[in-house]
Amino acid sequence: MTTWRDTPTKTITIDGTSFAYRELGTPGGVPVVFLHHFTAVLDDWDPRILDGVAAQHHVIAFDNRGVGSTGSRVPSDLEQMGADAIAFIKALDHDQVDLFGFSLGGAVAQMVALQAPELVRRMVLAGTGPRGGGGIWKMPFIVGGAYAKAFAARKDPRHFLFFPRNAEGKKAAEDYFARLAERSGDRSKSISRQATLAQLRAITAGGMHAPDDLSTITVPVLVANGDHDLMVASEHSADMARRLPDARLIVYPNSGHGGVFQHHEKFVPAVLAFLAA
Repeated sequence: MTTWRDTPTKTITIDGTSFAYRELGTPGGVPVVFLHHFTAVLDDWDPRILDGVAAQHHVIAFDNRGVGSTGSRVPSDLEQMGADAIAFIKALDHDQVDLFGFSLGGAVAQMVALQAPELVRRMVLAGTGPRGGGGIWKMPFIVGGAYAKAFAARKDPRHFLFFPRNAEGKKAAEDYFARLAERSGDRSKSISRQATLAQLRAITAGGMHAPDDLSTITVPVLVANGDHDLMVASEHSADMARRLPDARLIVYPNSGHGGVFQHHEKFVPAVLAFLAA
């Protein structure tokens, strides 16, 4: 089977904008569409998650508008990000999908479910919370602090944002980045400064937005996070799970924002069981 390491990058043009995407698994049935995190491009997906889900499902991951190898500019609001994701899914002629949203991608997945509920069968929301969550004003300071530490240590900021700075967390971070490096060719373009700033504005505005009525999202949802998430407070994930009518919450110990990557050996089977239920 083709793996995340070697699956080719494809493009599809939607209203004049070229969207970059990759596919895994056997086409047919309901595909799982992956929506990635703040500053991420296609190459920032953990291969163990993508390959694990693709063993039983048709998987599609893409760079949304203005991100990585996709053209145009990133919008600075979550609603438009959701609308762009809907346009991409429909352009591939899918009438129904499962969504896997991580961090910012989880917020975008909620927008898709609110704007086009008929399009969504199930959702996995990892390292994310509901719009209107408190404390989001801290995000620029958290990110800025992590970037400063990363610059001093000559490391990727996700060492400090995604994983705890203890022995277990540091080992998980090193393993995660080793997996990201497995794909050596046909890589996506890096995130642009415009995209980074627009995403940060969208996240901040989402935190200050009035809470959404999540009771209208009636599809089954699997919510997952680490027990000490610095970027999206873990209690926001728990609050979101309580407000969704049909949600299950998994909290992984001694982990943070990247808890699903740190605990991928447990997380992937949980996702497969959830999607098959």
